Amino acid sequence: MSRFASTLAPFQHRIFLKIWLANTVSNVGGHIQTVAAAWLMTSLTSSADLIALVHTASTLPVLLLALLAGAVADLFNRRVVMLLAQVTMLTAATVLAVITYLDQVDPISLLVLTLLLGCGRAFNGPAWQASVGEQVSREHLPGAVMLNSMGFNLARTLGPAAGGLIIAASGPPAAFLVNALTYVGLLVVLANWRAPKQVRDLPPETLKSAISAGISFAWLSPTIQSVLVRALAFGAASSALLALVPVVVREALGLGAASYGLMMGAFGLGAVAAALLSGRIRRSANDEVVVAIAVLGMAASIFVIATSSWLAVALASMAVAGGCWVMVLSTYNVTVQMSAPRWVLGRALSLFQMANFGGMAIGSWLWGHCAESFGLQAALTLS
Repeated sequence: MSRFASTLAPFQHRIFLKIWLANTVSNVGGHIQTVAAAWLMTSLTSSADLIALVHTASTLPVLLLALLAGAVADLFNRRVVMLLAQVTMLTAATVLAVITYLDQVDPISLLVLTLLLGCGRAFNGPAWQASVGEQVSREHLPGAVMLNSMGFNLARTLGPAAGGLIIAASGPPAAFLVNALTYVGLLVVLANWRAPKQVRDLPPETLKSAISAGISFAWLSPTIQSVLVRALAFGAASSALLALVPVVVREALGLGAASYGLMMGAFGLGAVAAALLSGRIRRSANDEVVVAIAVLGMAASIFVIATSSWLAVALASMAVAGGCWVMVLSTYNVTVQMSAPRWVLGRALSLFQMANFGGMAIGSWLWGHCAESFGLQAALTLS
């Protein structure tokens, strides 16, 4: 009981609890959107390239905008940055819902609006993560980071399953509308949050100098360098699974949208379980061992999914993959949070996101191309 209470200790801070709850609901909507967009693309085209590009479109903005987003998070009021990002995503989700209801959507418009949603996430991410230190005390910071990861993966569990059911019952337009509605709660919480004033002990910076300083800090920090290289490699290799799951479900398993939702839900369930057990896992082994085992577990899970035609085996493998995924990335996130000083934290986190999501964006395109050229099983096995 004491370990469980320790895990939940950051919830003592009311604003962290409110933002966590609202953000989790918003992330549920985001995963409903992801499932709906990927599944809609399979009905608009049979090209594995275009289907995989849905995942690229949602992650590429983090690669392209990460440094700018990190500098903005460090130079401007993070609450305002998050509000503007949420408004952008609400607008894009609403437009996508409307044009899909009107049957005016095509592969290009779907990719463009998915890209715009990704732009909102790109600016929201560094500001949100850097603001955690304004919501909780430093002693609760590692726990808060882990709870945020758990909330994200709880949403990854609920969102895809809910998305699959919504698509099966009412189609992708309803899923896009639900996603739009989930942004409202977070907008209300952020609008009513009076964040502590960000104290700046250093002279004011321009965006250009702030970006340059962030790069210089990362270049001179061996710890940050190590995290960035590993996050890039892991993102590129593991992205094959998330990008090609719709193709696995439709072609390899011969199933429908509800099963796709179950597959993504299993991934999230494994991630939540790993987040809850992470404290015990980290006490029993150092970070290097944890990451090494998790990377090997991810590889084994992808290989099993590539070679199995049974849904039950695929679901179990997705759960293992989700647990391994969260252990690797949460370890990297905590390392950055604890290694970077507050004045450059937003930029350090944005570089981490840039490496991870950039690897995922490049990997999604690469594995989609491999699946198109050499077949689904070959692409997954190679990854």
